[in-house]
Amino acid sequence: MKGKNAPQHVNSVTQVHRILEIPSPKHPLVSVIDLSTLNHSNQAVPGSFVNEFYSIFIKKDFGGKMRYGQQFYDFDNGVMIFCSPGQLISVEDTGSNKPKGWWLLFHPDFLQTYLLASKILEYGFLKYEMNEALYLSEDEEMMIAGIMRSIHNEYRSSIDNFSQDVIVSLIELLLNYVNRYYNRQFITRKLTNNDLLVKLEKLLDQYFAEDLPQTQGLPTVAYVSSKLNVSANYLSDLLRLTTGQTTQFYIHEKIIQRAKNILLNTNLTATEIAYHLGFDYPQSFSKLFKSKTNLSPIEFRKSFN
Repeated sequence: MKGKNAPQHVNSVTQVHRILEIPSPKHPLVSVIDLSTLNHSNQAVPGSFVNEFYSIFIKKDFGGKMRYGQQFYDFDNGVMIFCSPGQLISVEDTGSNKPKGWWLLFHPDFLQTYLLASKILEYGFLKYEMNEALYLSEDEEMMIAGIMRSIHNEYRSSIDNFSQDVIVSLIELLLNYVNRYYNRQFITRKLTNNDLLVKLEKLLDQYFAEDLPQTQGLPTVAYVSSKLNVSANYLSDLLRLTTGQTTQFYIHEKIIQRAKNILLNTNLTATEIAYHLGFDYPQSFSKLFKSKTNLSPIEFRKSFN
């Protein structure tokens, strides 16, 4: 790729093959690449690029660094990385070990007419940040590598009317296993995740304590995830697993707690409280409050009086 400053758009699977200087793909919308077969000089694509397809990597001995934004991340053995269409990726070739593993890439159009085309949007890990990679145990790595080999074998065999059906089924199987393994990773990293939840709690408390809603509006999922240095998808999946709530639901609960406290300890009107909490319209505050408590703000105050 040319230069590192201006990200290059990689629009097709064929373009990837051309960059890596390997034979054209057998199918224009899907490919699976054995990383050990790449030339050493092409083990990583230097520079920055925005891909327009899904990429799933299982890597070992990766001789380079990948990053989002300004932060680099090193990957060694048994990790999986996921990229969705439109994500910006930067790669720096360190010229060290030759990588091993697999790279599955497929264009969204490859899934058209299949249920997976809509279901794939439910796999939040496809939009995780690079530092939220999946770390595999030896058994998990063998399972994922086996599915990758099956896709590779099907891809390289003679294409017939069933080839796409089989490959799509194998991709879905792969995604389901990854979903299982990520849930395992959330559990095994319980202490780290609990620390993240504590930071989220403190972040929201500080947001309201400093009256930021009056200048910045309601706290958003994008705001809290960026402050915690995690992706919005990762945070929501973590919260869903540990608390049964989405990040948006969690934020709304904190807003209602704050509203109740103001209602019981001040004489502010519902309209004044709405603006104080960062709502653009008092009706939005009243609607949210009633959906959570089955009472309007004023009814809630009267019930305690």
